[in-house]
Amino acid sequence: MTVYYSQRLSTAQWNKLTLRKFRNDRDAEKAARTICLAVKRRGNAAVRTYSLRFDGSAPPLKPVSNTALRTASGNLAPEFSRALKIAASNIARFHKRQILSRQSITTMPGVTCWRTSTPVPRVGLYIPAGSAPLPSTVLMLGIPARLAGCDSIALFSPPTPEGFVNPLILAAASVAGITEVYAVGGAQAIAAMAYGTESIPKVDKIFGPGNIYVNKAKRFISSDPDGCAIDMPAGPSELLVIADRSANPACIAADLLSQAEHDPNARVALVSTSESLVNRVMAEIAASLKYLPRQGIIRKSLAEAFILIVPSLAEAVRFANAYAPEHLSIQTVRPRQLAANVANAGSVFLGNFSPVAAGDYASGTNHTLPTGGSARAYSGLTLESFQKTVTFQSLTRSGLARISDAVRTLAAAEGLEAHRQAVTVRGRR
Repeated sequence: MTVYYSQRLSTAQWNKLTLRKFRNDRDAEKAARTICLAVKRRGNAAVRTYSLRFDGSAPPLKPVSNTALRTASGNLAPEFSRALKIAASNIARFHKRQILSRQSITTMPGVTCWRTSTPVPRVGLYIPAGSAPLPSTVLMLGIPARLAGCDSIALFSPPTPEGFVNPLILAAASVAGITEVYAVGGAQAIAAMAYGTESIPKVDKIFGPGNIYVNKAKRFISSDPDGCAIDMPAGPSELLVIADRSANPACIAADLLSQAEHDPNARVALVSTSESLVNRVMAEIAASLKYLPRQGIIRKSLAEAFILIVPSLAEAVRFANAYAPEHLSIQTVRPRQLAANVANAGSVFLGNFSPVAAGDYASGTNHTLPTGGSARAYSGLTLESFQKTVTFQSLTRSGLARISDAVRTLAAAEGLEAHRQAVTVRGRR
């Protein structure tokens, strides 16, 4: 991990540190575009071609059988089954509070406005399962989709070399109440959802994180008029830790390693006011790394990681807001006080006893979060992400009379005479 001192950085160097650059960024963008266009043109044939090339198998492009779903659930180890249920319960409890109720307001006498929420009809959920299957993501996406009332929920996850969906993914799908599951992954899965194929119905919106190729594919299909909407840019995992000298270096090291093991392109960073803490964290990372099974992935991630030493916690928060991380961990004496100044982050974890892993699995908040600095404009996934709102208004004769002068004046100022007449004609009746 490269160490920087904020007081020695120029403005350009500071800004460069907030950027996420990937060595294969352009290649991934080009590849994702090629795959998406191929699936758009050739449907199932293209999906099979790319599945065979990237996943080593080309399973039938039809939903997994109900028997396979039941078998996966029945074969769960008791402790894993309990863990899924605890996580599902907390996720459901947190997201139920996000259900929108009808909101009505009388803006002036005789003018009433309100809105209602309706679910996105058909949604597609992408569940990574390449180097590590993520049944937790099934719960994070499937539970709010079901609570939102989506009519149709389709889940896509990369096949095993034998052509099956990972049984842990299937078991989590069963817990989340999802029955339409396809053994398709990568950019080809995103394209199949977005455009539809001979055997896969098109979805209205795609949700879920993924590697750089999945993220590039999501961006492409969301910009194509023939594609569909997406939740957010949710690519390789990120973590920024803010820590002072009171923090536990072992906890910080564990948090950084936990996110680095996701992907070689995962980005982790530490911002601290204490150089002595930084040295202890680096020692803890070196000591822990050699015992981790995914150390090859972690080392590639850490090669791009950095540490920033700052003169104050206020400076640390200023950098965090500029960096806009997916995950922000605040491990200081007064984390809540510091958190009050956080404006840009996907999800924030306060104190030594709030590991990011808790949010990744079972605290209840969603782990599908904006990455790459997009937390400056995007929120993490919520139940509302699976819904859209429709606004209504109802005006009485007297209500229209009260606003008619304002409407006519504004319409005339904009040169839209028909708009002005639409109000005027009602005043003659």
